[in-house]
Amino acid sequence: MSVYLDHAATTPMFDVAIDAMNTSLRKLGNPSSLHTEGRSTRKDVEDAREKIARVVGCLASEVIFTGSGTEANNAAIKGLFWNSPKKVIVVSSIEHHAVLDPAHWLVEHEGAELIEIPVTTHGVIDLDFLRKVITARGSEIALISVMHSNNETGVIQPVGEVVKLAGDIPVHTDAVQSFTKVPLSFNDLGLFAMTISGHKVGGPLGIGALILRRAVEIPALLHGGGQERDIRSGTLNAPSIVAFAAAVEAKLYDATKIAQMRDSFEAGVVALRPDAVINGHTAPRLPGISNITFPGTQSDSLLLLMDSEKVSCSTGAACTAGVHRPSHVLMAMGLTDVVSQSSLRFSFGTTNTQPDVEYALSVLPIVIERGLAAHAVGKK
Repeated sequence: MSVYLDHAATTPMFDVAIDAMNTSLRKLGNPSSLHTEGRSTRKDVEDAREKIARVVGCLASEVIFTGSGTEANNAAIKGLFWNSPKKVIVVSSIEHHAVLDPAHWLVEHEGAELIEIPVTTHGVIDLDFLRKVITARGSEIALISVMHSNNETGVIQPVGEVVKLAGDIPVHTDAVQSFTKVPLSFNDLGLFAMTISGHKVGGPLGIGALILRRAVEIPALLHGGGQERDIRSGTLNAPSIVAFAAAVEAKLYDATKIAQMRDSFEAGVVALRPDAVINGHTAPRLPGISNITFPGTQSDSLLLLMDSEKVSCSTGAACTAGVHRPSHVLMAMGLTDVVSQSSLRFSFGTTNTQPDVEYALSVLPIVIERGLAAHAVGKK
């Protein structure tokens, strides 16, 4: 038996998305071509754009397809900054590196000033801090970016409150983890920009989207053919776009069922290891993400030990896997660097069942004992 508990890293493609992709792969036609084949493929793309727009709560013209969520985040952060004469960027301290790194790049190369919003011990941004920053520096702020939910802890952020505080300041949110899992509406939130990604929602890898207000124009990262409102040139990846939309439209994510599995797992962990700490559990969270600290262990060792027992989980963001360093998210929540390197992320999805939970719990005691022993030897 093998159990996949790393849905926050990537999800299995839904059958409906695979079928849609296979059908599109067999069609001939560049969506930018004017002949019959090109127009047919373009229609498929535009139908997909409308399907995604309906679910995300925006106009179809506000959906700009990209090659990934990372590209969409880069386009938003850099584009909104370049579109403004102001130099201050405000982001939360727990952002994914796809937001933090372009912001730091703008500091190093474009003269930006970066202000990071701290978070509470519960993993929620400090709105009072943000309010004071906007009061003192609002006229200098080019953009604010606060993720809709955190990829490591699942903690949902008060993005609606951020938008209210921001007023006319452009606000972007990385909603990659939240999309299709919790209520989410671009229009209702009043955002300038939002990022989503296909492979987090049962769609294919290598396709994402930047949702950008129709009236907002930003400089392009890629130049060439002028596709996607002249913001993202390049031949449109029709098969992936069609599959992305099929996954979104299927609405297969059962939030109630997945939250029940997560809660059952966490209760089982605490029963087995009373010293275990569920990070962020006191705040509103996504249904499927559980971040747990096991004191006295080392997370990379635990990950490999879980893998040897055929349970796939994570030490945090998959994009930084392989680099042994403490989680900036957990440290922002007040954990020490040592403790933050003793945590694992378990993330549940549509393919999981209660027997998966029970199997993971059955192997956990021996994994933790081995992890404790390995860590004790390593400290000698």
